[in-house]
Amino acid sequence: MREYRGIDLDRLALATRIRRQYLQAVEEMRLDQLPSRPFAIGYVRAYASALDLDPDQAVLRFRRDAPEKDEPLRAPVGVTRERDPRLVLVGVSCAIVIGGVLLWNIAQRAMMAEAPPPPTVADAGALPPPPVNNGTPVAIGAPTPPPQEATTPKPYVTPGLEQQLSASNDTAASAAGEVTDAQAAAAGLETAAPAGTPFMAKGEVFGAPPSEAAVILQARKASALTIQGADGTVYFARLLAPGQAYRAPLIKGLTVVAPQPDDFDLYVGGLLKGPLTAGKAQATTLAE
Repeated sequence: MREYRGIDLDRLALATRIRRQYLQAVEEMRLDQLPSRPFAIGYVRAYASALDLDPDQAVLRFRRDAPEKDEPLRAPVGVTRERDPRLVLVGVSCAIVIGGVLLWNIAQRAMMAEAPPPPTVADAGALPPPPVNNGTPVAIGAPTPPPQEATTPKPYVTPGLEQQLSASNDTAASAAGEVTDAQAAAAGLETAAPAGTPFMAKGEVFGAPPSEAAVILQARKASALTIQGADGTVYFARLLAPGQAYRAPLIKGLTVVAPQPDDFDLYVGGLLKGPLTAGKAQATTLAE
């Protein structure tokens, strides 16, 4: 039927998913080259179904042509029975661990058996009887401080150390004041200049160029200065040294923030107007 329909064994093997050599063995009834009988019957049934034949009739004819013999089932072809060497290693490791635990327990029991018995508590009857109170009240005094240990020496104090430390602190404080005064004197800002004095740069000048600024703030002492925009943007933030100055640009809404306003001189139009009086003010207001 297969040859009549023009189907080769390769195509039939692809359709049935059975090896070509097994299909050829079924056709030639070489049963010794097939796996066990249940597999052979399954091959016959799949062979008949692929050719649109009745699989039950094909199985009956196969059983009639090749009667079943009383023989044990054979293992499927290609299956080898080999033991995994790792299982043997795992078994030996488990046996060693169990044996070690058992030996450790036996050794512990042996050492406990050979150990001397624990000391017994002295007989309580040997203790003196407690005193009997006949109802007389007992006065309890205040707790006394612990006795001072006579072996603890007093801490050693270097002679004249306190005087030297106090003198050095006074010297450092006076030196810091002299440095601040020296910086102010070097910048020429030790005394306030009269109103109307033209602006003179006595240190680094920040901000806008002279042609784009109407307000100038010059520090007479080291002090912080912050310039903010109308939206909160910080245009300038710096600790100005004595003599350094800042030119405020002609931007609407600028705010001058100075925690110590007396430390700055305000120049409007290039002339001294006086010390800065407000810690926070609009630049346009200062220019008026």
